[in-house]
Amino acid sequence: MTERSSACVEAFRDLQDDICRELERLDGGGRFREDAWERPGGGGGRSRVLSGDLIEKGGVNFSAVHGTLSEAAGKSLGTGAGAFLATGVSIVLHPHSPRVPIIHMNVRYFELDGDAGRRWWFGGGIDLTPHYVDPGLAARFHRGLRAVCAAHPRTARYDAYKAQADRYFYLPHRDETRGVGGIFFDRLTEPDFPSAFAFTRAVGESFVDLYAEQVAATRHSAYGPAEETWQRLRRGRYVEFNLVWDRGTRFGLETDGRTESILMSMPPRADWVYAHEPAAGSPEEATSAWLRQGVDWVGLAD
Repeated sequence: MTERSSACVEAFRDLQDDICRELERLDGGGRFREDAWERPGGGGGRSRVLSGDLIEKGGVNFSAVHGTLSEAAGKSLGTGAGAFLATGVSIVLHPHSPRVPIIHMNVRYFELDGDAGRRWWFGGGIDLTPHYVDPGLAARFHRGLRAVCAAHPRTARYDAYKAQADRYFYLPHRDETRGVGGIFFDRLTEPDFPSAFAFTRAVGESFVDLYAEQVAATRHSAYGPAEETWQRLRRGRYVEFNLVWDRGTRFGLETDGRTESILMSMPPRADWVYAHEPAAGSPEEATSAWLRQGVDWVGLAD
Protein backbone atom coordinates (compact mmCIF):
# COMPACT_ATOMS: atom_id res chain seq x y z
CA MET A 1 0.00 0.00 0.00
CA THR A 2 1.41 3.41 -0.99
CA GLU A 3 1.42 6.52 1.17
CA ARG A 4 -1.33 7.94 -1.02
CA SER A 5 -3.58 4.92 -0.75
CA SER A 6 -3.01 4.69 3.03
CA ALA A 7 -4.16 8.30 3.42
CA CYS A 8 -7.29 7.60 1.36
CA VAL A 9 -8.17 4.44 3.28
CA GLU A 10 -7.91 6.28 6.60
CA ALA A 11 -9.91 9.28 5.37
CA PHE A 12 -12.72 7.18 3.91
CA ARG A 13 -12.94 5.02 7.03
CA ASP A 14 -13.33 8.17 9.12
CA LEU A 15 -15.88 9.55 6.66
CA GLN A 16 -18.04 6.45 7.11
CA ASP A 17 -17.98 6.94 10.88
CA ASP A 18 -18.92 10.62 10.63
CA ILE A 19 -21.76 10.06 8.14
CA CYS A 20 -23.26 7.17 10.12
CA ARG A 21 -23.25 9.23 13.31
CA GLU A 22 -25.00 12.14 11.57
CA LEU A 23 -27.52 9.91 9.78
CA GLU A 24 -28.55 8.28 13.04
CA ARG A 25 -29.19 11.75 14.42
CA LEU A 26 -31.18 12.71 11.31
CA ASP A 27 -33.22 9.49 11.38
CA GLY A 28 -34.12 9.93 15.02
CA GLY A 29 -34.71 6.30 15.91
CA GLY A 30 -32.56 3.87 13.97
CA ARG A 31 -29.08 2.55 14.68
CA PHE A 32 -26.69 1.08 12.15
CA ARG A 33 -25.91 -2.62 12.15
CA GLU A 34 -22.31 -3.32 11.12
CA ASP A 35 -20.89 -6.33 9.32
CA ALA A 36 -17.10 -6.41 8.98
CA TRP A 37 -15.98 -8.58 6.07
CA GLU A 38 -12.86 -9.76 4.32
CA ARG A 39 -12.39 -10.22 0.59
CA PRO A 40 -10.82 -13.57 -0.33
CA GLY A 41 -8.45 -11.91 -2.81
CA GLY A 42 -7.31 -9.19 -0.39
CA GLY A 43 -8.71 -6.44 1.78
CA GLY A 44 -12.22 -6.02 3.10
CA GLY A 45 -14.59 -3.49 4.55
CA ARG A 46 -17.43 -2.56 6.87
CA SER A 47 -21.04 -2.67 5.71
CA ARG A 48 -23.51 -0.72 7.81
CA VAL A 49 -27.27 -0.94 7.32
CA LEU A 50 -29.96 1.18 8.98
CA SER A 51 -33.72 0.72 9.28
CA GLY A 52 -35.29 3.45 11.36
CA ASP A 53 -37.97 6.12 11.59
CA LEU A 54 -37.02 8.05 8.45
CA ILE A 55 -35.01 5.50 6.50
CA GLU A 56 -36.67 2.22 5.58
CA LYS A 57 -33.40 0.78 4.29
CA GLY A 58 -30.12 2.64 4.16
CA GLY A 59 -26.57 1.46 3.69
CA VAL A 60 -23.22 3.15 4.27
CA ASN A 61 -20.37 0.96 3.03
CA PHE A 62 -16.63 1.39 3.46
CA SER A 63 -14.23 -0.85 1.58
CA ALA A 64 -10.52 -1.11 0.90
CA VAL A 65 -9.79 -4.04 -1.41
CA HIS A 66 -6.70 -5.04 -3.33
CA GLY A 67 -5.46 -7.81 -5.56
CA THR A 68 -4.94 -8.52 -9.24
CA LEU A 69 -7.35 -7.14 -11.80
CA SER A 70 -7.91 -9.74 -14.51
CA GLU A 71 -7.67 -9.01 -18.21
CA ALA A 72 -11.44 -9.44 -18.56
CA ALA A 73 -12.26 -7.12 -15.64
CA GLY A 74 -9.68 -4.58 -16.77
CA LYS A 75 -11.14 -4.55 -20.28
CA SER A 76 -14.66 -4.16 -18.92
CA LEU A 77 -13.60 -1.18 -16.80
CA GLY A 78 -11.31 0.31 -19.45
CA THR A 79 -8.32 0.24 -17.08
CA GLY A 80 -6.20 -2.68 -18.19
CA ALA A 81 -5.01 -5.48 -15.94
CA GLY A 82 -2.59 -5.32 -13.02
CA ALA A 83 -2.29 -5.04 -9.29
CA PHE A 84 -4.98 -2.74 -7.92
CA LEU A 85 -6.21 -1.08 -4.76
CA ALA A 86 -9.71 0.40 -4.53
CA THR A 87 -11.12 2.18 -1.50
CA GLY A 88 -14.13 4.36 -0.87
CA VAL A 89 -17.49 4.97 0.74
CA SER A 90 -20.81 4.23 -0.95
CA ILE A 91 -24.25 5.22 0.33
CA VAL A 92 -27.85 4.61 -0.72
CA LEU A 93 -30.82 5.67 1.40
CA HIS A 94 -34.39 4.51 0.72
CA PRO A 95 -36.84 6.45 2.94
CA HIS A 96 -40.18 5.20 4.22
CA SER A 97 -42.05 8.21 2.83
CA PRO A 98 -42.57 8.56 -0.92
CA ARG A 99 -42.34 12.30 -0.36
CA VAL A 100 -38.71 12.00 0.76
CA PRO A 101 -36.22 11.32 -2.05
CA ILE A 102 -33.81 8.45 -2.46
CA ILE A 103 -30.20 9.62 -2.39
CA HIS A 104 -26.91 8.04 -3.46
CA MET A 105 -23.33 9.10 -2.80
CA ASN A 106 -20.01 7.49 -3.65
CA VAL A 107 -16.44 8.68 -3.21
CA ARG A 108 -13.56 6.44 -4.18
CA TYR A 109 -9.86 6.15 -4.93
CA PHE A 110 -8.33 3.67 -7.36
CA GLU A 111 -4.68 2.75 -7.85
CA LEU A 112 -3.42 0.42 -10.56
CA ASP A 113 0.09 -0.91 -11.16
CA GLY A 114 -0.02 -2.36 -14.64
CA ASP A 115 1.69 -2.33 -18.04
CA ALA A 116 1.45 1.46 -18.23
CA GLY A 117 3.07 1.89 -14.80
CA ARG A 118 1.42 3.00 -11.59
CA ARG A 119 -1.65 5.18 -12.05
CA TRP A 120 -4.14 6.65 -9.60
CA TRP A 121 -7.39 8.57 -9.77
CA PHE A 122 -10.43 9.63 -7.77
CA GLY A 123 -14.09 9.35 -8.61
CA GLY A 124 -17.49 9.85 -7.09
CA GLY A 125 -20.53 12.06 -6.90
CA ILE A 126 -23.95 12.54 -5.36
CA ASP A 127 -27.33 12.20 -7.08
CA LEU A 128 -30.93 12.61 -5.94
CA THR A 129 -33.91 10.46 -6.96
CA PRO A 130 -37.21 11.96 -5.79
CA HIS A 131 -40.27 9.80 -6.13
CA TYR A 132 -42.08 13.11 -6.74
CA VAL A 133 -39.96 15.84 -8.30
CA ASP A 134 -40.20 19.23 -6.60
CA PRO A 135 -38.36 21.59 -8.98
CA GLY A 136 -37.55 24.05 -6.20
CA LEU A 137 -35.98 21.37 -4.01
CA ALA A 138 -34.08 19.97 -6.99
CA ALA A 139 -32.74 23.46 -7.67
CA ARG A 140 -31.59 23.86 -4.05
CA PHE A 141 -29.85 20.49 -4.21
CA HIS A 142 -27.94 21.46 -7.35
CA ARG A 143 -27.02 24.87 -5.97
CA GLY A 144 -25.53 23.13 -2.95
CA LEU A 145 -23.44 20.92 -5.20
CA ARG A 146 -22.37 23.90 -7.27
CA ALA A 147 -21.15 25.58 -4.07
CA VAL A 148 -19.06 22.51 -3.20
CA CYS A 149 -17.48 22.64 -6.64
CA ALA A 150 -16.93 26.41 -6.48
CA ALA A 151 -14.89 25.97 -3.30
CA HIS A 152 -12.40 23.85 -5.29
CA PRO A 153 -11.95 25.82 -8.52
CA ARG A 154 -8.65 24.17 -9.50
CA THR A 155 -10.27 20.75 -9.54
CA ALA A 156 -14.05 20.89 -9.85
CA ARG A 157 -16.26 22.05 -12.69
CA TYR A 158 -19.93 21.88 -11.72
CA ASP A 159 -21.29 22.22 -15.27
CA ALA A 160 -19.11 19.37 -16.55
CA TYR A 161 -19.78 17.13 -13.57
CA LYS A 162 -23.51 17.82 -13.74
CA ALA A 163 -23.52 16.87 -17.43
CA GLN A 164 -21.63 13.67 -16.62
CA ALA A 165 -24.24 12.79 -13.99
CA ASP A 166 -27.02 13.35 -16.54
CA ARG A 167 -25.29 10.94 -18.90
CA TYR A 168 -24.37 8.35 -16.28
CA PHE A 169 -27.59 8.16 -14.24
CA TYR A 170 -29.68 7.47 -17.31
CA LEU A 171 -31.73 4.43 -18.33
CA PRO A 172 -31.43 4.17 -22.13
CA HIS A 173 -34.01 1.39 -22.31
CA ARG A 174 -36.53 3.72 -20.60
CA ASP A 175 -35.30 6.99 -22.15
CA GLU A 176 -35.36 8.64 -18.74
CA THR A 177 -32.94 9.75 -16.06
CA ARG A 178 -32.86 7.94 -12.74
CA GLY A 179 -33.83 11.15 -10.93
CA VAL A 180 -32.80 14.81 -10.99
CA GLY A 181 -29.10 14.00 -11.20
CA GLY A 182 -26.35 15.74 -9.32
CA ILE A 183 -22.63 15.54 -10.04
CA PHE A 184 -20.48 12.64 -11.21
CA PHE A 185 -16.74 12.54 -11.84
CA ASP A 186 -14.27 9.77 -12.64
CA ARG A 187 -10.56 9.35 -13.43
CA LEU A 188 -9.90 12.61 -11.60
CA THR A 189 -6.20 13.48 -11.24
CA GLU A 190 -6.22 17.25 -11.83
CA PRO A 191 -4.37 19.32 -10.95
CA ASP A 192 -2.53 17.11 -8.43
CA PHE A 193 -3.15 14.51 -5.73
CA PRO A 194 -3.74 16.92 -2.79
CA SER A 195 -6.29 18.98 -4.74
CA ALA A 196 -8.19 15.99 -6.13
CA PHE A 197 -8.19 14.36 -2.69
CA ALA A 198 -9.45 17.52 -0.99
CA PHE A 199 -12.33 17.92 -3.44
CA THR A 200 -13.34 14.27 -3.17
CA ARG A 201 -13.40 14.53 0.62
CA ALA A 202 -15.46 17.73 0.40
CA VAL A 203 -18.08 15.94 -1.70
CA GLY A 204 -18.35 13.23 0.94
CA GLU A 205 -18.52 15.74 3.78
CA SER A 206 -21.35 17.66 2.07
CA PHE A 207 -23.62 14.64 1.88
CA VAL A 208 -25.51 14.81 5.16
CA ASP A 209 -26.22 18.56 4.98
CA LEU A 210 -27.52 18.26 1.42
CA TYR A 211 -29.84 15.40 2.35
CA ALA A 212 -30.96 16.98 5.62
CA GLU A 213 -32.26 19.97 3.65
CA GLN A 214 -34.36 17.67 1.46
CA VAL A 215 -35.63 15.76 4.49
CA ALA A 216 -36.62 18.91 6.38
CA ALA A 217 -38.79 20.02 3.46
CA THR A 218 -40.53 16.68 2.83
CA ARG A 219 -40.49 14.51 5.94
CA HIS A 220 -43.88 15.56 7.29
CA SER A 221 -45.74 15.77 3.96
CA ALA A 222 -48.87 13.64 3.79
CA TYR A 223 -49.17 10.57 1.54
CA GLY A 224 -51.39 7.56 1.06
CA PRO A 225 -51.67 4.24 -0.81
CA ALA A 226 -51.51 5.88 -4.26
CA GLU A 227 -48.20 7.55 -3.45
CA GLU A 228 -46.82 4.32 -1.97
CA THR A 229 -47.72 2.47 -5.19
CA TRP A 230 -45.85 5.06 -7.23
CA GLN A 231 -42.88 4.85 -4.85
CA ARG A 232 -42.57 1.12 -5.47
CA LEU A 233 -42.69 1.66 -9.24
CA ARG A 234 -39.95 4.28 -9.05
CA ARG A 235 -37.89 1.97 -6.87
CA GLY A 236 -38.24 -0.61 -9.62
CA ARG A 237 -36.53 1.77 -12.05
CA TYR A 238 -33.79 2.28 -9.47
CA VAL A 239 -33.21 -1.48 -9.41
CA GLU A 240 -33.07 -1.59 -13.20
CA PHE A 241 -30.34 1.03 -13.33
CA ASN A 242 -28.21 -0.53 -10.59
CA LEU A 243 -28.36 -4.03 -12.02
CA VAL A 244 -28.11 -3.21 -15.72
CA TRP A 245 -26.05 -0.04 -16.06
CA ASP A 246 -24.13 0.77 -12.87
CA ARG A 247 -20.36 0.33 -13.32
CA GLY A 248 -19.75 0.11 -9.57
CA THR A 249 -22.03 -2.92 -9.28
CA ARG A 250 -20.23 -4.56 -12.19
CA PHE A 251 -16.78 -3.82 -10.74
CA GLY A 252 -17.71 -5.26 -7.35
CA LEU A 253 -19.09 -8.47 -8.82
CA GLU A 254 -16.21 -8.91 -11.27
CA THR A 255 -13.57 -8.50 -8.54
CA ASP A 256 -15.16 -10.96 -6.09
CA GLY A 257 -16.54 -8.28 -3.80
CA ARG A 258 -19.00 -9.10 -1.02
CA THR A 259 -22.35 -9.67 -2.70
CA GLU A 260 -24.47 -8.46 0.24
CA SER A 261 -22.54 -5.18 0.33
CA ILE A 262 -22.67 -4.68 -3.43
CA LEU A 263 -26.44 -5.23 -3.53
CA MET A 264 -27.04 -3.12 -0.43
CA SER A 265 -28.38 -0.42 -2.77
CA MET A 266 -31.49 -2.45 -3.60
CA PRO A 267 -34.73 -1.10 -2.06
CA PRO A 268 -36.64 -3.27 0.42
CA ARG A 269 -39.75 -3.34 -1.80
CA ALA A 270 -40.23 -2.56 -5.49
CA ASP A 271 -42.83 -3.23 -8.18
CA TRP A 272 -43.03 -3.64 -11.92
CA VAL A 273 -46.39 -3.12 -13.61
CA TYR A 274 -46.76 -4.07 -17.24
CA ALA A 275 -46.96 -1.06 -19.60
CA HIS A 276 -47.74 1.34 -16.76
CA GLU A 277 -48.55 4.92 -17.76
CA PRO A 278 -49.28 7.66 -15.21
CA ALA A 279 -52.68 9.28 -15.47
CA ALA A 280 -52.90 12.44 -17.57
CA GLY A 281 -52.53 15.56 -15.46
CA SER A 282 -51.43 13.62 -12.39
CA PRO A 283 -48.46 14.44 -10.11
CA GLU A 284 -46.90 11.19 -11.34
CA GLU A 285 -47.06 12.39 -14.94
CA ALA A 286 -45.52 15.71 -13.90
CA THR A 287 -42.62 13.87 -12.25
CA SER A 288 -42.09 11.72 -15.35
CA ALA A 289 -41.81 14.87 -17.47
CA TRP A 290 -38.83 16.05 -15.36
CA LEU A 291 -36.86 12.82 -15.84
CA ARG A 292 -34.76 14.02 -18.74
CA GLN A 293 -31.21 15.06 -19.41
CA GLY A 294 -30.05 18.67 -19.64
CA VAL A 295 -32.41 20.38 -17.18
CA ASP A 296 -30.82 23.58 -15.88
CA TRP A 297 -31.79 23.04 -12.26
CA VAL A 298 -29.59 25.84 -10.93
CA GLY A 299 -31.21 28.32 -13.30
CA LEU A 300 -34.78 27.52 -12.26
CA ALA A 301 -36.62 30.34 -10.52
CA ASP A 302 -37.45 29.77 -6.83
